[in-house]
Amino acid sequence: MSNLDGLGYHGTTCVVTGGASGMGEQVARILGELGAQVHIVDIQPAKVANAGFYPCDLSDFAAVRATAEKLKAIAPIDYLFPCAGLPPHIKGALYCMQVNYIGSRLFIESLLPSLKDGAGIALISSDAALGWQKNLAQSLEMLAIADPDAALAWVEADPDKRLRDGYTTSKEMLAVWVQHAAVKLGNERRIRLNAIAPCPTRTAFMDSQEKLLPDGFLEAWPYPSLGRMATAEEQAWPLVLLNSKLNAAITGSFVYTDQGFASGVFTGAIDASFMMGAA
Repeated sequence: MSNLDGLGYHGTTCVVTGGASGMGEQVARILGELGAQVHIVDIQPAKVANAGFYPCDLSDFAAVRATAEKLKAIAPIDYLFPCAGLPPHIKGALYCMQVNYIGSRLFIESLLPSLKDGAGIALISSDAALGWQKNLAQSLEMLAIADPDAALAWVEADPDKRLRDGYTTSKEMLAVWVQHAAVKLGNERRIRLNAIAPCPTRTAFMDSQEKLLPDGFLEAWPYPSLGRMATAEEQAWPLVLLNSKLNAAITGSFVYTDQGFASGVFTGAIDASFMMGAA
């Protein structure tokens, strides 16, 4: 892929969480092919070539801090791709929140001292967060709680309102945190922070989730740009491109990589009533 050297990854040091499967695995593979030194953090062993593997469960806050400490040895880190995430049916809604938002935020913030000034951070949120604005007041309340144990306790104090299904809320929190934290990171260290919001994508994650959805739900989902569900690689590329140094003017962005679904819903071009049965 020498013709893509202009993306700026050749010879850089990158860290990918969730790099053992799904979109994270494809991000790690692409970065390796672009000439980066790729370090993978995951609860499962990595299957793609890498310069280092660090086993870590993001729900274990002590392990998160310890892993970030180990990664100091490879500093300065040029690019960070937090791709780890899971649905609530794996270990419950609270665990989902611990991994998707609280643990991921802790990992990023713990790793910041090892990131180079001007580094890029690009993470995966979800189309499930497209309604983040209507829950902004509550999200900002949680956003203000930097300590992970305190954030977890805050959620547990009113789970019906603050946790809901765990997945949607955690992905909304990522969307809000990215848009808020990017300003300070940019002003102080010129670090860029962005997120993508994929639609249903064919991964092991979706294979397990599909069994819990109403019959015909994924078939009814509109796929204007591809005519089908996206692959993990088709979501990995927007993340890699977004984090490239060529996008120096982009930070604090919540980019819908959903084949036009969100924009269609927002403007009335897509009728989202088919989703009501999945609530």
